[in-house]
Amino acid sequence: MGRKAEFSGVQAKGLDRIQFDFEFEGVRYRPTIKRMPNEGNLRRAHKQLIDIKNRIARGAFKFEEEFPDYRFKASLPTNDQQKRKEDMCGDVFDRFFAHCELRVAMDDMAFSTLESYRDILEGVFRPTIGEEPFERVAYSQLDKIVSDHTKNKKKKTYNNVTSAVRTAFTFGYKDLPGKFNPALALPTFRITAKDRPRIDPFTIQEAETIIARAHCMHGEWYGNYDEFRFFSGLRQSEQFALEVGDCDVANGKISITKAVVLSRGKIEPRP
Repeated sequence: MGRKAEFSGVQAKGLDRIQFDFEFEGVRYRPTIKRMPNEGNLRRAHKQLIDIKNRIARGAFKFEEEFPDYRFKASLPTNDQQKRKEDMCGDVFDRFFAHCELRVAMDDMAFSTLESYRDILEGVFRPTIGEEPFERVAYSQLDKIVSDHTKNKKKKTYNNVTSAVRTAFTFGYKDLPGKFNPALALPTFRITAKDRPRIDPFTIQEAETIIARAHCMHGEWYGNYDEFRFFSGLRQSEQFALEVGDCDVANGKISITKAVVLSRGKIEPRP
């Protein structure tokens, strides 16, 4: 039992050959080499098998170089076939954007979220790894790209960048079940109170000065609008979406049911 577990994946094949058992390009192979299957040779073959699997994972394995006497060479994928099957990161990003566009159309994702993903992946990652084989991108590559882009910036910026690439890679790795997704290893920084900017609101005197200046510079309507903005507590996106029909002047109420983000309106109920 101990020897079987120790040499898993290699075994004697007759009196003078050792057989390997591994998966390559989604196909299981059992090539043999001419070597007496004693304990020492089986041990060396097992180490060779571990090295083969590591090279397969890195995309550096050459079947015909490793097993030049393999009987079924004609069934092996050619280099051109392997290249055609291999997705580049840019291909995965394009499919990810199409998927996100579908979610936006079905009201399952905010348009601003898609645009944030697009800005980060197109601006930060595609120029560096867009032409790299998707499965061969290592954690260290992603970590360097994120670190270089967010150096001397806020934790929130770092988290936004890692979130975008992690989401895109998670989408891509759904086609690769069981394989390690390096983007999942990227850390997320915890945002604490000291990381948030100190709130420094205008005093009532400063607000009145600004409102008075708005009246003088732009007229009564603009001054009134600035006063409304100061004392209603609305977000800017909600202010931009307001229409005359949202205002109940008689009862002193306004209805906040939508917002404008990136020049696009969206329904955003607010209690």
